Amino acid sequence: MLLIGNDDTAAVLRMPDVLDVLDLSYRGLADGTTLCRPRIDLRFPTGTDAQAYQWGTMEGGSASSGYYAIRMKSDVLTEVEYGGTRTQEKFCVQPGTYFGMVLLLSIRTGEPLALLNDGVLQHMRVGADSAIGTRLAAREDARVLGMLGSGGMARTHLEALLQVRPLERVQVYSPTPANRERYAAEMGERYGLDVVAVDEPREVFRGADVVTGCTDSASEVIIGDWLEPGTHVTSIGGKPDARARERYDVWLRLGTCPAPINDPTWQPDDEFLAYRAVPDSPVWAEHTHGRIRRPPHSVRQVTYADALGGEPVRTSPDQITFSERGNIQGAQFFAVAGRVYELARERGLGREIPTEWLLQDIRD
Repeated sequence: MLLIGNDDTAAVLRMPDVLDVLDLSYRGLADGTTLCRPRIDLRFPTGTDAQAYQWGTMEGGSASSGYYAIRMKSDVLTEVEYGGTRTQEKFCVQPGTYFGMVLLLSIRTGEPLALLNDGVLQHMRVGADSAIGTRLAAREDARVLGMLGSGGMARTHLEALLQVRPLERVQVYSPTPANRERYAAEMGERYGLDVVAVDEPREVFRGADVVTGCTDSASEVIIGDWLEPGTHVTSIGGKPDARARERYDVWLRLGTCPAPINDPTWQPDDEFLAYRAVPDSPVWAEHTHGRIRRPPHSVRQVTYADALGGEPVRTSPDQITFSERGNIQGAQFFAVAGRVYELARERGLGREIPTEWLLQDIRD
């Protein structure tokens, strides 16, 4: 088995590869060759102040690719007020370190193929995911990006969005001036764009063709009264306010996990399923517990499968569109991890772990 670190992934993985393998995976969901389940979180009080422990997993695989993967996260969570908004902080062992791994397996032989750090892979697959939604729903003449956030996700989002629209200007806001100014300087130089750090979140929306939320905020960041006609919206961090949901004309959902064969009526569309230990613990009042996204009844809903079948997502240049993944994270990790594994093998990267260390002669 190959142990693949973030440096290895960064050396071999390119954004066009991520877009390609996610497209193939989503096509597999539409034709039944890809399977996944919703993300599942199990949460426990830590016994320390307002901290909570969360174990999260998501998994999926493909008959056509031959890969299966489970992504695992182990986090201690807190929520704090910062810069006028509520944000979620997390760590594993100590602040600044994190545990996130992807176990990749072969569905042909059952062999464990690789264990990958998920950091670089995670940022790239989320950016590519938003780019696929933007490709399908944004106006063809979209040139101005409004970016809420200036961290790693904001960087990979810009990289991915440039694959699907020839952006010329980026308006970026985050609560810390130094962070947004650093982002503007780095991204402007890297891509040759006009990247401007703005002093108020309102300025992100002004004249923007695409607005993207890439924050760790637990509060509302997509403000409906600020959305201009024709805007496309994505948000992987932070929430839309009630007015934004009212103003969406089209809600594009890339997919929903299939129902189990032994209970075909059970097909939750929530982004994740969550369980809590000690339900009456006071710690839960300190946590917002992530996002559960459901479109309002008034909005027209379109899926990736609908778009494959020829249904247009945007039918007017003035429509405000929104795109989101759905609950198919598991259909992403096997696809991207499988591609990283192939590229690392080709380049001789990663560290070998003898597979026999992981096998046993006692039947499970």
